Amino acid sequence: MRFTSHFLFFFVILSTPFVVLSDELDDDSPRYGHWGVDLDHVNESIAPGNDFFLHVNHGWVESATMPAGHSRFGSFTELALEAEENVGAIIGNAKDNYQDPDAARIADLHASYMDTDRIESLGLEPISETLEALLDIDSHDEVAEWMGLSGTRSLFGVSVGQDSGNPDRYLVHVRQSGLGLPNRDYYLRDDAPFPDHRQAYVDYIADTLERAGIDRPRERADDVMALETAIAKVHWDRVQQRDRLANYQLITRQKLDEKAPGFPWNQLLDKREVNDIEELVMATNTAIKASAELFKDFPVEHWSSWHAFHWINNHAPILPEAYADAHFELFQRRLNGVEEQRPRDRRAINMVSRRLGELVGRKYVEAHFPPESREQMEELVKYLRRAFAERLETLDWMDEPTRAEAQAKLEAFLPKIGYPDRWRDYSDVAIKADDLIGNLDRLDQWWWEDSLARLDEPVREWEWFMSPQTVNAYYSSTRNEIVFPAAILQPPFFDPNADPAVNFGAIGGVIGHEMGHGFDDQGSRSDADGVLRNWWTDESRQQFEERTEVLVAQYEEFEPLPGMNINGRLSLGENIGDLGGLSIAHHAYQLYLDDHHDGQAPILDNTTGDQRFFMAWSQVWRTIETEESLRARLISGPHSPARYRVNGVVRNIDAWYDAFEVEPVHELYLTPEERVNIW
Repeated sequence: MRFTSHFLFFFVILSTPFVVLSDELDDDSPRYGHWGVDLDHVNESIAPGNDFFLHVNHGWVESATMPAGHSRFGSFTELALEAEENVGAIIGNAKDNYQDPDAARIADLHASYMDTDRIESLGLEPISETLEALLDIDSHDEVAEWMGLSGTRSLFGVSVGQDSGNPDRYLVHVRQSGLGLPNRDYYLRDDAPFPDHRQAYVDYIADTLERAGIDRPRERADDVMALETAIAKVHWDRVQQRDRLANYQLITRQKLDEKAPGFPWNQLLDKREVNDIEELVMATNTAIKASAELFKDFPVEHWSSWHAFHWINNHAPILPEAYADAHFELFQRRLNGVEEQRPRDRRAINMVSRRLGELVGRKYVEAHFPPESREQMEELVKYLRRAFAERLETLDWMDEPTRAEAQAKLEAFLPKIGYPDRWRDYSDVAIKADDLIGNLDRLDQWWWEDSLARLDEPVREWEWFMSPQTVNAYYSSTRNEIVFPAAILQPPFFDPNADPAVNFGAIGGVIGHEMGHGFDDQGSRSDADGVLRNWWTDESRQQFEERTEVLVAQYEEFEPLPGMNINGRLSLGENIGDLGGLSIAHHAYQLYLDDHHDGQAPILDNTTGDQRFFMAWSQVWRTIETEESLRARLISGPHSPARYRVNGVVRNIDAWYDAFEVEPVHELYLTPEERVNIW
């Protein structure tokens, strides 16, 4: 699927009910501290103005230990680990209710993953027929045809998603693909540790092929690396891939052959069942053209080895232990710093939750998310929408024509909360307790057939792109919707007994973040109906970009690792989302106080409402992370590291300075003229 969206983070958990707004605390205590923030972790010796992240979270950072199987640990992970027990209970209940077809699918998929004796005894047998065919490829046309098979690697990604230029329809999208390492930088950078990563990758390819009994494993590994290095050289980098305008080229099917000659498009698109289309969206267009040109520069034997390796590698986590462990050693231990593999039963729970997302999610919602929770969340969304509208009216840099369009877009925002109103139907998927690879291959094929069906359907307004048990949120530019799965609606984001300042500073900041994505450097390219068009006057766009350039420069001053600074352009959208989101949430909190407390927040444990608000935002982002994971984030991830999602934001908000008496002597201090105020 191809759609434009912005995500907060990704983990899988379950949720408990919550109360959005609370003037008086119930008899039950908040999960954290007396009113929603754990003051035991606050370090008064670290001035808020020097490092607000550590001021609030130092005690936690010093005492936290990385759980087995993780490269990052924080509030999100804590919830994910807690949720595994709940998801495990859903799976256990499914086994006890096997007469229910949906429960049987959940139980059988889990059983197939846990049947290690069968997996070991089968070896490569479940993938051997295709593997042999890939090794026997004898033409470039056949190479392209195999790229269209679910489970193989393709030089080009082919997906179905809404047309950004006309969101009332779906189109096929084509974009660059083909690499085994995370992105082009891993092939092209010469600074440590990237040369060692490349050598480890080549060794892994050779070892994988040798383990599978394939001849000339070392020679084939070198061929694969040479091929992927050539692909990497023509790929767009991560900053270019963020550019929505550059990634939107609407062309006819015939024009694809003309714009990217040298590649047998018929073979690939026939296999993907989309060769009869009239139009498509060509993203990363120069990379596609260059990749098509190099396609026949490499002999069939190189492509055959590439196909064979990736066929094994794509299945490695579900193959016998020798393959799964080797895959873990490279992609998790080496590239992300994960010290040990998670226990198989934990991996099984998360696999079932991912692959049968709404099937598990529906049962989760029944047990853990009452319908009235939606109403409580909607109240908070109304406060954020009201605050954003008021701020739009007072922006001194935006002219009236642009302001009118912006207000129309905000008014058209569609919030989706908790879970979808219509659930996906998995009844056509055959799940067998003794066929793990077959199960996952059939699920992949089911997803693709479902994607193809969109081409002949009206836009699915009901469709979600996260399951309810996902602790995350997203904004979609083409749908102009903000989506909050049930799992994120619990402490430390929401707490049924927390002070309102905490809920506004935590989940309020998240709601504002997603709203802000509709007005960041890329989301602002679409209008109220999701149409990719310029609704800005030149003057307003110039004013906007002058402010975002300052934000880019601010973040590029941060150096999370020696010699590695934050990429301010790659992370710009998320940084705008964080800054705008927290600013809007603070305004919404003031509106709430006006409505309920005559504008005055109570003092709790010698803290003001504003102090509690900002501390809640900091607490949400408490995180420890391996050096390898942090390095990967700086290269590939659109999000700034957690510490800077706090420090980089609060230093631009005037109310934070007043709340914590931040002065010019403090390290985070910016003069009023240096502070960025966009939304």
